[in-house]
Amino acid sequence: MVVEQTREAARNLLASLSPEQLARITAPFDTPDHQEWTYLPGDRPGLPLATLSAEQESHVHRLLELACSERGRTDARAILAAEVILRELPDSVPAAETGGWQGTTVGERYFVRVLGDPAGDGPWAWRLNGHHLALHVTVVDGAIAFTPQFFGSNPAEVRTGPYAGRRFLAAEQDLGFQLLHALEPGQREIAIVSPTAPDDILTRHDPVADASRLYQGLAHGELDAEQRQIFSLLLGQYIGRATGPIGLQTWQDITEHGLDRLHFAWAGATEPGQGHYYSITGPTFLAEYDNTQTDANHIHTVWRDLRNDWGTDLLAAHYAMGRHQVG
Repeated sequence: MVVEQTREAARNLLASLSPEQLARITAPFDTPDHQEWTYLPGDRPGLPLATLSAEQESHVHRLLELACSERGRTDARAILAAEVILRELPDSVPAAETGGWQGTTVGERYFVRVLGDPAGDGPWAWRLNGHHLALHVTVVDGAIAFTPQFFGSNPAEVRTGPYAGRRFLAAEQDLGFQLLHALEPGQREIAIVSPTAPDDILTRHDPVADASRLYQGLAHGELDAEQRQIFSLLLGQYIGRATGPIGLQTWQDITEHGLDRLHFAWAGATEPGQGHYYSITGPTFLAEYDNTQTDANHIHTVWRDLRNDWGTDLLAAHYAMGRHQVG
């Protein structure tokens, strides 16, 4: 159901575009830059959101609705709002918060792209990328892959001006500290792997996430029932950004490979206000959180699927069945 609805939303978006817009938004599925991405400022391949009409915007919103949960969409809109606040353009904040991108400066910094043909029977993908936001949705046969996925915010907390006190990605930080503080001294000795946090997520924006670069930390199997509950809530902050079927499949994959094989690692300060970092790693799942830049008021978070970023596993199965080549 979600796959066909996503296909329909993408077709409707493409049908609403001018030839010039189509030329910017589309590329072959196997384009050489298929796995290139970044969360840094700057232009991206694709069509800027600010160039879309109200009708065209509605199709992008539909794609987001099908890929992201309500909270995921709220977080994505908040990231755009934070970008406006960062650029000191308060008059544009209401548009960003309601998801309206028409003509706004923030919409010029985010790009939508479609790879492959949503109307065909081959693999295809759509992307929404910009500063501190990267959503990659890959559709292969009857399944969807949702990663790499990056959500970040600068500022993490607005400290001056009319929006003072507003926080972004707050639960990712609060639940991380809650889990750390719930650990017994012996557990904390294992979980805290360094007194200094890295200056960014360790997987950066590499096309393929290298989990060996991350710390191991404390195993889920070493947690008691209360600690496991907090751990689950923290894990859910990442998985819960996806729409129900995608999130459910991710939970099932993690469970099948063993929750006890997940690890929680912490680096840096043990109280807010100074640089801190954590990761959750397992056989199939990787999440990182870093808040070290801009006086520890600048959050980066990432979710990677170690088997299925970019739909890698789905594509392997697709070609193993002898299906047609991608054009």
